[in-house]
Amino acid sequence: MSILEVKGFTKSFGDVKVLKGVDFSIEEGEVLAIIGPSGGGKTTLLRCINFLERADGGTLSINDKVIYDGSCPSISDAEIRENRLHLGMVFQQFNLFPQYTALENVTLAPKLSRKWPEDEILERAKDLLARVGLADKMNNYPCELSGGQQQRVAIARALAMQPDILCFDEPTSSLDPEITGEVLRVIKRLAEENTTMVVVTHEMGFAREVADKVIFIDGGVIAECGTPDEIFGNPKSERLRDFLGSIR
Repeated sequence: MSILEVKGFTKSFGDVKVLKGVDFSIEEGEVLAIIGPSGGGKTTLLRCINFLERADGGTLSINDKVIYDGSCPSISDAEIRENRLHLGMVFQQFNLFPQYTALENVTLAPKLSRKWPEDEILERAKDLLARVGLADKMNNYPCELSGGQQQRVAIARALAMQPDILCFDEPTSSLDPEITGEVLRVIKRLAEENTTMVVVTHEMGFAREVADKVIFIDGGVIAECGTPDEIFGNPKSERLRDFLGSIR
């Protein structure tokens, strides 16, 4: 059974069609890497999955339950908040609250949701920060952390709500090459722990090593989909070969 299934996603901004009928699914514990050129639709697809944008058409299912249907786009803010609980999101720019410590950033959403006792929230947040290698930075503010450390706090924050699927939008694009490795190592450890993830990335080596499935989006459609060996070792289309050749 697929944990996440997208069927027929379309999205336009004005006259510009960004997604033109996207279909894919992933199983629990799988890592899906989404690659493709700038403007190809990668980030828009991820934002539609996370309800930061609403797809114009198509359906989104979690655990075989349709939680969004583009043919009936009327959906309340309460339903959107409920649907987002299935999905943790890690952004390019970290989006931490500067007035809160690392620990407070991680505990904020669980406290607002009132799903768990406060002492349980606190202990889980401490465990998550330790898990991403920041046990000694819990009381530091974002301005006191490096970019890589801030992104690791953002990962811990996304995990704090215990989502079914963790989503990343080019998580290393704002980082210096020297610090990129520390964030990728954390994501790799999560993959080894069978965390279900969707990762939009420009790091082809990482996608090849960590992903179970790779989709190549170009011009708003999935041009190719396969295992890392199939996508990187035996690309079928000239367009994918050209894309991979341009970034090597």
